Order: sequence, then C-alpha cells, then structure tokens
Amino acid sequence: MKKKLAYLVSSVFGVGFCPKASGTFGSLVTLPLAFVLAYYWGLCGVLIAVVIVFFLGTIASKEVLKYTKHDPSLIVIDEVAGQLTSFILVAPVLYQNCSCQAVVLYISGFALFRLFDITKPSIVGWADKKIENAWGVMLDDIFAGIFAAVILRFSLLVF
Repeated sequence: MKKKLAYLVSSVFGVGFCPKASGTFGSLVTLPLAFVLAYYWGLCGVLIAVVIVFFLGTIASKEVLKYTKHDPSLIVIDEVAGQLTSFILVAPVLYQNCSCQAVVLYISGFALFRLFDITKPSIVGWADKKIENAWGVMLDDIFAGIFAAVILRFSLLVF
C-alpha cells in the first residue's frame, strides 16, 4: 500500500507515466493549480503549496527510489513543486488577476521553468548530480523554479 501511494503521489496521479515529456506534462498540469492558488490566495497560497508539495514529494520520491534509478522520469511531483516556485515572486501580481499580463506571466513562467529544468545551469545541475537521493530529486526543480521566478520578477520591473 505504501509503495502504491508513493507511486501515485510521485507520478502526480499517473502523469509521470506519459511515454514522452513526462516532466513537461507534470509542469503543464500544475498551471491550473498555480492559477487557482495565486488567484484566490496570492503569495500565501503559492508558498504553502510549494512547502506541502516539496515535503510530500520528498517522502514519496524516497519510497519510489527504493525501486528505481535516481530521478526516474515517472517522478513528476518535483516538476509541480518547481513550477509552483516559479510563480512565488509574481504571485502578488497574479492575485485576482485574469488579465493578458497574467496569461503572459503563466506562459513565461512555464517556459522559463522548463528551460532551466532541462538545461540545468549552475546549482540546478549541481543538485541533480551531487545530491543522489529524494532531496536531490526535489531540489533541482526548486532551484530551476527560483531561477524562473527571479527572471519573471525582473521582467515585471523592466516591462
């Protein structure tokens, strides 16, 4: 039962079993959640969700890693945590906002997070390669989300 629940949570109810681009699909299914959290609860909603998803993901990933290689593609709960993280610094702008600006922020946040998650620059790659446990599975995506969040916030200041 523990193993099945861990696979269910870490794969985000089966999304991780997509044959191709499971990480991208994990990020995509996060966008409606990010919208609801940011729209109704702003920064607090997004932050609380990141913390909950991070710790649930770490626990579930730890169990799944007993039966798989490091960071298998079926684990996409890390994408959920990282994608949500990418909206932390713009959550106040997204609060009760359905404007074109909000749509651009969600699309840009998705694209930036995927870019950093795939290319793994700097500390993102370090966490992926050096921390070979459930913490590493989750942290590389959190770092990718932080990179995306900083660029999103900076883009608001510039544009």
